[in-house]
Amino acid sequence: MSPALSRRAAAEALGSFFLFATVIGSGIMAERLASGNVAVALMGNTVATGAMLFALIGWLGPISGAHLNPAVSLVAAFRRELSGRDLVPYLLAQLGGGIVGVITANLMFDMPAIAVATKVRGGPGQWLGEAVATFGLILTILGTVRYRERHVPAAVALYIVAAYWFTSSTSFANPAITVARSLSDSFAGISPGSVPLFIVAQLLGAAAAAWVAKGLIDRDR
Repeated sequence: MSPALSRRAAAEALGSFFLFATVIGSGIMAERLASGNVAVALMGNTVATGAMLFALIGWLGPISGAHLNPAVSLVAAFRRELSGRDLVPYLLAQLGGGIVGVITANLMFDMPAIAVATKVRGGPGQWLGEAVATFGLILTILGTVRYRERHVPAAVALYIVAAYWFTSSTSFANPAITVARSLSDSFAGISPGSVPLFIVAQLLGAAAAAWVAKGLIDRDR
């Protein structure tokens, strides 16, 4: 029997809090310590995010599945692995917990609680990067759950570490974190005007992954 919905939603909110705080906080810390070296700053941001993902999925996975991402929850609902009545609470928990995480990260580094990001991210290359990043993330999750379930924390963490570097967008791959990152004018921020098309690209990538999984992974069921 799965845990009560309230407990699962709380796990999604708490996990999103820590994940989003890590993305923003490590970005601020890395930028301040890198002395203008963007590659070093991105490496610091990458390692912290991957490490936190590994930890969160390891202990929250048995409670809620550790989706921490609306794209993951939407695909799970499409595949009937998450009930329709649970979908909205999951999405609200992810976004709400994540926004609190971003605000907390801003405050930890003596920045305004909410500072609208000014970093413009966009163009066909970055939109394609977001679609590819989300496509690969969903397939990594579905394939590892199917064939190597105990390796899910490592597989997802390592995929995101790689995707930070091989995609042009640095792999947001998460609609909730895309919205939340618009509230921090920092290294990991994204201007509000850039958010909608990033989310469209992410949802297209997730939909493509769900379609591919039906023929590539589900045939072994």
